Amino acid sequence: MTKAYVFPGQGAQFSGMGKELYDSNPDAKALFNQANDILGFPITDVMFSGSDDDLKETKITQPAVFLHSVILAKTMDDFTPGMVAGHSLGEISALVAANVLSFEDGLKLVSIRALAMQKACEQNPSTMAAILGLEDADVEAVCNGISDEVVVAANYNCPGQLVISGSNEGIRIACEQLLEKGAKRALPLPVGGAFHSPLMEPARAELAAAITNATFNTPSCPVYQNVSTVGETDPQTIKDNLIAQLTAPVKWTQSVQNMVADGASEFIEVGPGRALQGMIKKVDPALEVSGVS
Repeated sequence: MTKAYVFPGQGAQFSGMGKELYDSNPDAKALFNQANDILGFPITDVMFSGSDDDLKETKITQPAVFLHSVILAKTMDDFTPGMVAGHSLGEISALVAANVLSFEDGLKLVSIRALAMQKACEQNPSTMAAILGLEDADVEAVCNGISDEVVVAANYNCPGQLVISGSNEGIRIACEQLLEKGAKRALPLPVGGAFHSPLMEPARAELAAAITNATFNTPSCPVYQNVSTVGETDPQTIKDNLIAQLTAPVKWTQSVQNMVADGASEFIEVGPGRALQGMIKKVDPALEVSGVS
């Protein structure tokens, strides 16, 4: 029976996240305090008592979700993954959980990633939208047909749910066309910009230098990455995929399907929220899914 541990991305944050863990576990407290030192500001203050708006800022959101997930994994008594995966930002949490990256290097990469993405969002005003109730191929066809704006498929979350990413005007046009084509919903997402699209190229270039210089170890179990969707164990391949991830789609549906094909019988979401549990159940309703938050 192979346990697959999965780690959420941006959007799972909530006010008060991690406080119970901090108060109840001395090891967790030490790691949170170390994180404050590494980041150079007390992120725990924002996580434990900041408003939802405070937590929405990309430079806060990403380290906060990473810390909640990774510190939970590091302080669980029975954390024995047969495989790991993370959704977007969650991939870095998965890499720390699988001992590819140290806690300090993982947090530094997340901080650089968040600041670079925030800067890219300011350079290129852009957005994302969730398209519900259409086949992936139909969504892709509409995106490909919009030639004078940037619009791409960004997150293959589960069957019937594909997130698109691009310029504000491109997303507006695509949502109109997709509703005409029969989408049940086309929901604009409250995000800072077009993540996992070519508009993130300035952030990808900035993050690439930091990833290249970081030490990546051989993982303790296969890491199913968003870009390749298969279990990776080679540190250089893992590096290359992580660099590509910012401008490439998150192929979550395909990753889950491959984990199941490779023997995953139980999925455990580690970190805030329950979003991944819902997505995994839609990929295969028969799977055993739970969460630790």
